[in-house]
Amino acid sequence: MIAYLSGQLFRKTTQSVIVDVGGVGYEVVVPLSTFYGLPEKDESVSLHIYTHVKEDTLSLFGFQTKLEKEIFLMLISVTGIGPKLAVNILSGIGPKDLLQAMAAGDSVRLQAIPGVGRKTAERIALELKERAGKIIGEKELPQPSPVEEKDRQLMDDALSALVNLGYSSKHAERAIRKALPGLTDKTLEGLITKALRALA
Repeated sequence: MIAYLSGQLFRKTTQSVIVDVGGVGYEVVVPLSTFYGLPEKDESVSLHIYTHVKEDTLSLFGFQTKLEKEIFLMLISVTGIGPKLAVNILSGIGPKDLLQAMAAGDSVRLQAIPGVGRKTAERIALELKERAGKIIGEKELPQPSPVEEKDRQLMDDALSALVNLGYSSKHAERAIRKALPGLTDKTLEGLITKALRALA
């Protein structure tokens, strides 16, 4: 099983890279969190590898840091999450932000990640909360406010709407959290309108 690769970067795209190791090119699927930290072509690169074997297919998934690989392994331990979806999740949110969302059991934030539905987000929040909390330390865990707990569905719908309008989930979520406190018109339209003002 391949656990680590070190060589020259032969080619890179946002989906995968080819690492030249002694004249042999290994194609490795990478998340965006790893892609953005890659060097230029022909420069040295090292990746932590997860080898996935399925029937007659062998796929390599690569990560720049041990933390990314650890989070990836946590994700694929959840029922219904395969390696490709786990990579998509890491591409949709930064490793540290993802870890905090899991540790807080924040299924709303998790559902804002492209490709993650409500049930999958709830499973991640439930099954990985304790493991994620151990990694980042209990004192660092963000605690959801009573307002967030009460208006979770409203926030969820507003977040989906803003993402569909083309805003990133990170910026949209920040705007919603800023708009919700003190909102007099607690309707979806009212929250979206106030969030759009914050985004502007």
